Amino acid sequence: MKDWWKIKKARTRKHRKLNDRYTFGDFLMDIIFWLPEIVLIPFRILFWAIRGLWRFFDFT
Repeated sequence: MKDWWKIKKARTRKHRKLNDRYTFGDFLMDIIFWLPEIVLIPFRILFWAIRGLWRFFDFT
């Protein structure tokens, strides 16, 4: 590998490691991972509430 390429590659890696900005790509990934949870949480709460009540009133 040529020397200039090694220097350029080292600078790019250093720049990426030191850059802690919240980018638009980070925002999209957060949306992709959190959207299913936000949509499904009301159904989970309803399911666990019904299940808990069913077990509470089940006297057998």
